[in-house]
Amino acid sequence: MSLVTLGSLQAAIFRSDDLDATFETVRASGAEVLQEPASQPWGARDCAFRDPSGNLVRIAQG
Repeated sequence: MSLVTLGSLQAAIFRSDDLDATFETVRASGAEVLQEPASQPWGARDCAFRDPSGNLVRIAQG
């Protein structure tokens, strides 16, 4: 039974107190990197990955 259709989430967004360390941990796990940590025009600093189901996962420094 599937709770969510593969790739159907628009995005899952998480927060980290240390974005660079979290990014390196997730990258080392073999996740598909979509965006390395970067400051966005709206003020957030974040990065992005694709999860094994094809969903977008963003992690923002907070």
